[in-house]
Amino acid sequence: MTTKQIYMAGGCFWGTEHYLKQIRGVVSTEVGYANGDGENPSYEQVYTDTTGFVECVKVVYDPEMLSLERLVEIFFHSIDPLSLNRQGNDVGTRYRTGIYYVDEGDRAAIEGKYREVESRVGAPIVVELEPLANFYSAEEYHQDYLDKNPSGYCHLPAFLFEYARKA
Repeated sequence: MTTKQIYMAGGCFWGTEHYLKQIRGVVSTEVGYANGDGENPSYEQVYTDTTGFVECVKVVYDPEMLSLERLVEIFFHSIDPLSLNRQGNDVGTRYRTGIYYVDEGDRAAIEGKYREVESRVGAPIVVELEPLANFYSAEEYHQDYLDKNPSGYCHLPAFLFEYARKA
């Protein structure tokens, strides 16, 4: 199987990862810190909002089962694209939204979805679209957090997980 990667930031990475891993065609996910300054930051460092890192999910997917356009479309259902540096109760630059690509050829497909969302909401969206500069895996206790802690904090409502499963 040939897979592709895309990196998505949708606020707190616990809920974003849990949401994205429900989607048919997603092969694996990993939470971490992306597009910041420095190397191998800790959660405590990122939490200060002084490193430039964003909480992010590395998504490995099978393009034969799931197109990038469809993945981006489903992702947009889980975020408020007009909210800068905030999703739900989580506030700070580490919670900004974004899509970070590793294949320049993916940019046009993502931009098309951005235009659709802007047209639908009637305003410019504040979701970053940039090449991935760097990504560092988060600590193990953050990986698959909501699987390990089913009653754990999540900024996303439960009905979205069901939406992702059926998408």
